[in-house]
Amino acid sequence: MLPLNTILEPGMIVRHPGQPDWGLGQVQSVIGGRITVNFREMGKVVIDGAQVELMPVHDV
Repeated sequence: MLPLNTILEPGMIVRHPGQPDWGLGQVQSVIGGRITVNFREMGKVVIDGAQVELMPVHDV
């Protein structure tokens, strides 16, 4: 099974499993292992995909 981060594309909606208070985030870019996400409650964050597996949200 592929890690979930490998399927992420700009525009997808995700949650950070360790930061539920950040709310939903929209993927801005995926470059190498660096994923830039704009979260509703936290703003723009660059995530190290090797450290955090973001959870895609399908029912927005």
